[in-house]
Amino acid sequence: MSEKTENIQEELNKQVSQEETVENTQEVSSETKELTAEDKIAQLESQLKESEDKYLRVHADFENIKKRLEKEKYQAIDYASEKFAKDLLAPIDTLEMALAAEEASKELPTEELLSKLKEGVELTIKNFYTAFEKHDISIVDTDGEFDPNFHDAVMQVDSPDHEDGQIVQRLQKGYKFKDRLLRPAMVSICKK
Repeated sequence: MSEKTENIQEELNKQVSQEETVENTQEVSSETKELTAEDKIAQLESQLKESEDKYLRVHADFENIKKRLEKEKYQAIDYASEKFAKDLLAPIDTLEMALAAEEASKELPTEELLSKLKEGVELTIKNFYTAFEKHDISIVDTDGEFDPNFHDAVMQVDSPDHEDGQIVQRLQKGYKFKDRLLRPAMVSICKK
């Protein structure tokens, strides 16, 4: 029996040794898992900080762009008519030259002076129409039928030459800016 006992004893020692090895392996692997988990947590925390930093930078850039665009929008609105205002300088210069010419030509006869003033006014009107054309400002057409969208009928007259509802006479010019009405044309229309 002693041999059997020794064999059993060896078997038990082997099992205990295997169990200890398994326990030691489990302890080492659980420690490794913990270290790996800690490393992963640290890695994820650093990635989170990087992502938060990127988010804050992108958000700050977005806010700066938004403020700049808002400022540019208000400047565009404030200075939208700058080109038109510059184009109106030529007609005002023409009017000032006409007044200066009148002062310089006091010795001229009245008819010649009136002729020069008329020429100056015509040149000024031409400059205005050039500026208007450049900025898509046009005169409202008053030939033909009355259109309440573009004409303002201030009186009705009898006219054998016109049909009922047709424009007889333009009393004041109307103007459009592109397709938008700036001022309706004041007209008289035929009433039969």
